[in-house]
Amino acid sequence: MTKNTKFNAAILIIGNEILSGRTQDTNTSTIAQWLNSIGVKVNEVRVIPDIENTIIETVNHLRKVNNYVFTTGGIGPTHDDITAQSISKAFNLEYEIHKEAFKILEAYYKVGEFNEGRQKMVWMPRNANLILNPTSGAPGFNVENVFCLPGVPSILKSMLGGLKSRIVGGDPILSHTISLKTVESEIAKSLTNVQDDNKDVEIGSYPFFQAGKLGVSIVIRSEDQLKIDKCSSEILEFVNQKKNRSSCKIVKCFISLMEVILIIFK
Repeated sequence: MTKNTKFNAAILIIGNEILSGRTQDTNTSTIAQWLNSIGVKVNEVRVIPDIENTIIETVNHLRKVNNYVFTTGGIGPTHDDITAQSISKAFNLEYEIHKEAFKILEAYYKVGEFNEGRQKMVWMPRNANLILNPTSGAPGFNVENVFCLPGVPSILKSMLGGLKSRIVGGDPILSHTISLKTVESEIAKSLTNVQDDNKDVEIGSYPFFQAGKLGVSIVIRSEDQLKIDKCSSEILEFVNQKKNRSSCKIVKCFISLMEVILIIFK
């Protein structure tokens, strides 16, 4: 397997609180940026409810069409935390107490604090690999290419570093942003031409509104810095050409105006 091999992933956000709008998802950005840095491209993101059959069906589909699947949420101590048991059923594995996870949490909590609710967090698919949690103790887990992480953003972020040795990626996915003071319709045709000439580079156009002015951010993404540089040059070239044409029009208008004034006052 060479470094040029492409690797992809899906992110599956599990939780009614996301779908209801009560909680804002930030985990997608965290996971995607981390995956980009190790050469794994996110192909798809889904948000689904805490419903067992939905989790099972979605996981079984995503794990077949992606190198990796990352789930967030549903591995806590309450009744609606059903991700672990759903993953067990998706893989046809026994749902049981993970002895190592039990020891970790038993040591983490003070005497009398490792109650029934917290003990639920050590129930996992049989022979699941633990994902250590340096923030709050309770581990996540992975089965084959499915990695199950908690929904709390700060905890999830702290656990990603421990996964690097388990993820095989390609070249890091690089990006470069060009910010322009224009509107998308003015550059759409030229930008399409650049994309057509560089089909293996991802070019995105994202409008913004700042300080009362419209603008466009053009984001160029690739594993190859030379390809990014080439696209950047082509984009800046048509932008400068457009500026020059606009400047010429202004000059011509000014000259015409002066000619009219001279005629009037002649």
